[in-house]
Amino acid sequence: MKYVYFIGIGGIGMSALARYYKFKGFEVAGYDRTPSELTHQLESEGISVHYEDRPDLIPADKDETLVVYTPAVPADLGELTKAREEGYALLKRSRTLGEITRGQRCLAVAGTHGKTTTSTLTAHILTESGEGCSAFLGGISRNYGSNLLMSHTPTVVAEADEFDRSFLQLFPEIAVITAVDPDHLDIYGDYAHVVEAFKAFASQVSGTLIAKKGTPIGQEDTKAKLLTYHYTDKGADFYAENPTPDECGYFHYDLHWPGGVIADIRVGAPGWVNAENSIAAAAIALTYGIAPEAVKAAIGTFEGVKRRLEVHVNTPHLSYIDDYAHHPAELASAISSMRDIFPGRKLTAIFQPHLFTRTRDFAEEFAASLSKVDKLILLDIYPAREDPIPGVTSEMIFKDVTAPEKVLLKKEELMDYLAEEPLDVLVTFGAGNIDRYIEPITDLVKSRL
Repeated sequence: MKYVYFIGIGGIGMSALARYYKFKGFEVAGYDRTPSELTHQLESEGISVHYEDRPDLIPADKDETLVVYTPAVPADLGELTKAREEGYALLKRSRTLGEITRGQRCLAVAGTHGKTTTSTLTAHILTESGEGCSAFLGGISRNYGSNLLMSHTPTVVAEADEFDRSFLQLFPEIAVITAVDPDHLDIYGDYAHVVEAFKAFASQVSGTLIAKKGTPIGQEDTKAKLLTYHYTDKGADFYAENPTPDECGYFHYDLHWPGGVIADIRVGAPGWVNAENSIAAAAIALTYGIAPEAVKAAIGTFEGVKRRLEVHVNTPHLSYIDDYAHHPAELASAISSMRDIFPGRKLTAIFQPHLFTRTRDFAEEFAASLSKVDKLILLDIYPAREDPIPGVTSEMIFKDVTAPEKVLLKKEELMDYLAEEPLDVLVTFGAGNIDRYIEPITDLVKSRL
């Protein structure tokens, strides 16, 4: 095989695979619907990317070409139709990742939220300790500026994505499950099927499974040794004692684990959510065999993940943070963390709902989470892979929000609105194209310093 061609190359998981194959010496190219910072980076790394549906750009030598696609692209896309009808070797993104990890020690992080930060920190601990690993991440590590780490050590850290049951392509030696909340109900239908899928994933772990205490995963669901972690529950195998934020929101705690206590860990990314995720990452690393002092040191140098409580401006009177949260539980955790980091300050949140189905299924829960801010600026729904659903709009959330102030805007109106808005702590939330506004919002906020 000489060529690897990606349909939907700009996705966070797809771009990591594209970088992997480029690193391995294959000729890599692909299609995505819209240009982005990530696609521009791929192009700068020598990967050809185009933005029109061009079946003629798929390499002609089908015997030497692997086509990788994401289920997020339309099934009737011309390029996908050609690859399918003309008999190209065609793999989903998840299957491709599964094939890469086979034959290596796979450390996987699953969960409806927390998995990107936890997997990125796990990879950072292994890298900083000198053990090394390759890693396929669901976000851009701020330490490494990439969603792919490469190493000659035969260990792979993988984010195990439950979307489309992708994680069932992985057979990890050690795995963490961070959360099992209702999500992707457009795929699963109901929560019972979400739980069923996570139990199936648990059954594929061969060595040790570390589940957050309280998740519906029991020893009967896995042949692996089952351990638990929790932020502060002393009944868990791994937990934090005396977690305390400093004046900038960075947490210190003592980690209790089956091997003893690691005293005074400082988490290098702010907020209690990052502290909780660091316990899960430490649990994987310690189970793998990384020395406790190396785990402690790496957690302290962890800079976090882009778009996960990412601080762009931080002064005592004006701050701007961006976060990828797009599920009610994620929003509640992020807002709670920011209340710790910025006590007593006015918190204004801009939220772009992601998917019509998720908005329909969780409108009430979204409203409850977003009611915890001081002011909500709610934007229209970002459709991603979906067609509109009659009657499903941001108004479904907006009508039940009880925050002291709230306003409903189209995203095209956002910058003009912010130009006149008094700000203290501003946060943008969402998994859609709200990231295109990070730079102009940062410039606007900095202009007021």
